[in-house]
Amino acid sequence: MRLDNATLQNAKARLPAFDRTRLTPGIVHIGLGAFYRAHGIVYNDDAIETDPAAHNGWGIIGVSLRSPSQRDRLALQGGLYTAIERSASGDKPRIMGSLLQAVVAPEDPRGLVETLADPGIRIVTITVTEKGYCHDPATGRLNPAHSDIIHDLEHPEAPVSLPGFLVAALKLRKNRGIAPFTVISCDNLPSNGKLLRGLIRDFAALRDDGLAAWIESNVAFPSTMVDRIVPASTDNDLALARDLIGLNDLAPVIHEPFRQWVIEDIFGSADRPAWERAGAQFVTDVEPFELMKLRMLNGSHSALAYLGFLSSFETISQTVADPVFKDFLAGLWGDEIIPTVPAPAGTNLSAYAGQLLERYANPAISHRTAQIAMDGSQKLPQRILGTIRDRLHAGQPWNRLALTVAAFIYYAGGSDEKGRPIDVKDPLADRLKADGQDPAAHVRRVTFIETIFGTDLGRDERFLHTVEAAYRKLLTGGAHAAVSAINQTAE
Repeated sequence: MRLDNATLQNAKARLPAFDRTRLTPGIVHIGLGAFYRAHGIVYNDDAIETDPAAHNGWGIIGVSLRSPSQRDRLALQGGLYTAIERSASGDKPRIMGSLLQAVVAPEDPRGLVETLADPGIRIVTITVTEKGYCHDPATGRLNPAHSDIIHDLEHPEAPVSLPGFLVAALKLRKNRGIAPFTVISCDNLPSNGKLLRGLIRDFAALRDDGLAAWIESNVAFPSTMVDRIVPASTDNDLALARDLIGLNDLAPVIHEPFRQWVIEDIFGSADRPAWERAGAQFVTDVEPFELMKLRMLNGSHSALAYLGFLSSFETISQTVADPVFKDFLAGLWGDEIIPTVPAPAGTNLSAYAGQLLERYANPAISHRTAQIAMDGSQKLPQRILGTIRDRLHAGQPWNRLALTVAAFIYYAGGSDEKGRPIDVKDPLADRLKADGQDPAAHVRRVTFIETIFGTDLGRDERFLHTVEAAYRKLLTGGAHAAVSAINQTAE
């Protein structure tokens, strides 16, 4: 039997503790991947369960901006799916209930704009990854030359981009005298709320200065920090879900026990779910939390992804099980990253690093290095390069960070250490591909890409010399040997 509303009571799992038939939508979520379904929806279900009668207006409509595959799976199940918490102590399945509907934007863009303009929708949450923002990652500004932005300016009533949909819907709400929704980015971007606010304002200004001013004055864009390790779903997860719940689930998600959601509390009188009852933290300043997470978790994740992949490790847990990488990680955090991170109130950064290592080592979470390595051109500016700039400015060493940048360049070149092709999934893959130049020329060509490295790093001889030296070590001895050599040098 397939998991759906008719078979829900047969599932051998924790079930939603509220009546789904009474739940009405109040949230539209854009970007219906695994992360939000293992994070935001879990918080939402938990909040509803604290008082179902008070929270029955906070159901979720999920939106895919591109592919129908996720919608097709979830539609067959009435929006139900299994979230499986995995740890060394065992698996805990739970059926999630607050996702009421899934839609595909390209199938009916005008319909989605109308849904977003519905007065019942008070919150729009977003997980579209860095590349979905149609911006220049190095500057944080809207890219007006992006093909989707060009399309949406020419066809404002049938948009394809995130800015296009949000601005089209906000324009309708303004024209109809409807209060705007609150927009909550849940993507790993610095000051993600401020960034998104600027992008939406800039896009609106390309259409209508009055609309841009209204958005600036009336729409709230809280910044957030989200944290939970959620590996990409595989066929093995389908089998695991079937074994655990006794039903066929086409859209399960796997996640670790840990979760965190820090949200800037700028809602004012705007209506919102009581996510704090589920453990979300509403704070006046998210920046210390997001900087800590971007540099310590996301930065180290990228380092392990590129160097681990090149060392033939398939997952993060396999990578940190190697003592050489465990030592490298300790030095990366302690010597190079933590000195650039102001600790949030009540947080011990060394203890946080220890917690991260424990999470990385979870053998039940198969977080693939290749998954984390995707879209590196969009991720590096936020996760790695800001830390390097701080180290350069302070005149402090950054050899492990340099090896990480060199590993990204090597990986994105398109071949591994044995000359086998790498399927590089990156919007700049063509520009990053190795072209047969000598190592120094290749490094300089890549680091001259301003959308990744800005206008400064690719022209900074200190930066170039250090990355070139690290890149040559990868070419001559391989990633594992290069990591080991850095550990020995630091001793």
